[in-house]
Amino acid sequence: MSADQKSVGELLAATVPMVGTLGLEFLETTAERAVLRLPDRSAFHNHIGGPHAGAMFTLAESASGAVVMAAFGHLLNRAVPLAVRADIAYRKLAMGEVTATAVLGRPAADIVAELDAGGRPEFPVQVSIHRADEAVTGEMTIVWTLRPNA
Repeated sequence: MSADQKSVGELLAATVPMVGTLGLEFLETTAERAVLRLPDRSAFHNHIGGPHAGAMFTLAESASGAVVMAAFGHLLNRAVPLAVRADIAYRKLAMGEVTATAVLGRPAADIVAELDAGGRPEFPVQVSIHRADEAVTGEMTIVWTLRPNA
């Protein structure tokens, strides 16, 4: 794990209590992609023994937040990243541990240029949720913004 991965994971665990509550594991965190895992814990199961939809939503949203922080954390003195909206589709039955992979949907440089020009950029982050056998169990798109500080 790199220092950047550790710092993003530690930052999110410290500022977003649900990350710690679910025991999310940060496997990869770069400015283009983040991979997080939700351990298989019975406390977070649904009525059929797999991870609850709310836990999977939180996993995916947290993965998107990790890539956003890795890409734009250096701008916190200028802008606050905020999730604007999210759309999730549950594709297949999820059982056991699941992993979410989040990918920044626009080049970070374009987003920063929009912020520099006085705008409030919005940008998508696409997330896929996988079982251990790599089957895609869910897909999510979260639209984020960088809200300039007042």
